[in-house]
Amino acid sequence: MSEGKDDLYLLEHLNDGYGFWVRARRKLAHVKSPFQDIEVLDTVNFGRTLRIDGYFMTSDKDEFFYHENMIHPAGIAHPGPQRALIIGGGDGGAAEEYLKYPSMKEVVMAEIDGAVVDFCKEHLPEVHRGAFDDPRLKVLITDGKAYVEQCSDSFDLMMLDLTDPFGPAEALYRVDFLRECRRILGPQGVMSMHLGSPVARPNVFHRVVSSLREVFKYVRPYMVYVPLYGAAWGMAVASDETDPLALSSEQVEQRISERGISHLQYYNGDTHRAVFALPNYVRKILAQPGRPISADDPMDEPGLDP
Repeated sequence: MSEGKDDLYLLEHLNDGYGFWVRARRKLAHVKSPFQDIEVLDTVNFGRTLRIDGYFMTSDKDEFFYHENMIHPAGIAHPGPQRALIIGGGDGGAAEEYLKYPSMKEVVMAEIDGAVVDFCKEHLPEVHRGAFDDPRLKVLITDGKAYVEQCSDSFDLMMLDLTDPFGPAEALYRVDFLRECRRILGPQGVMSMHLGSPVARPNVFHRVVSSLREVFKYVRPYMVYVPLYGAAWGMAVASDETDPLALSSEQVEQRISERGISHLQYYNGDTHRAVFALPNYVRKILAQPGRPISADDPMDEPGLDP
C-alpha cells in the first residue's frame, strides 16, 4: 500500500509480472482474526471494498459481477433448488443470491472465520443486503472441508467460495475433496467454484478444471471480467446430471420470470449463454493433457505476497 497526500493506492499482484492498483480515500475498519487480516476501505470506484490478507475480495459496486455469475448459471439450470451450501462466503453476497430463489428452504454457510462474518455484517450491508437476517440462512463457524467430509445431508446447489489454491486452501481444490462435494449433491445437484484467471495463472486455471473433470460428468468452465479482480476470471459449474448449456437464452429468461428472481444487475438469458463461449486461448489451455490436483501431485505454483 502506498500513500499520497490524501489517498491510498492499493496494489495487488496477479502474478510476478503484473498486477493493478485501486485508489481509496481512507481505511474504514480493520481487524486481525486468528486466521487472517481483514479490512474495509472507502474506494473511489468501488465504494466499500473488502480486502483479506491484502487481496481484494468484494465491493459495494461490483460484487454482482462475481456473485451473480457464481450462483445463477447453476441455480437456474437446476429445476427447483431447495437447499444450498456455501463453503466460505462470509461476506454474505453468495447467500443473498441463493435466497432470491422462492423454492429455497435453507442455505448453509460453512465459514471458518467468524470474524469475517461479524465484520461484513457490520461494514458491508450493500453486499449481503440483509441476508444474515433471513431465517433460511444457517451460518456455521466451522472448517468447511471437515464439514463436507462429515456431512450426511444433501444439497441441490453448492458453491466453493474459496481463496486461491495456495497454502491451506489448496486441499479444497484436490480431487479427493471434490469427490466429497459430489457425494453430498442431491439428484440434479450442481456445484460452482472459481478457477482464477487464465490470463494471470493459466496453469492454476487448467489444473482446477482438470480436477473437476476427474470427478464430474459435466464440467462447464466460463469466463467473467470482474473489475475488482483486475482480469478476466474463470468460473465453472459441475454436475453429474445437470448441464447449464442445455438451456437456451429463452428458457433461462422464462425461468428467471417464473421464479420471480429480480434485482439482477448482470445475469440474464443472453449472458447465461455468452459466458460459456470460451475464447481460443482458453480452449488451448484446456486442450492440454489433464493434470488434476491431488496429494500425490499438489499445486506446484507458488502463491504471491500481496
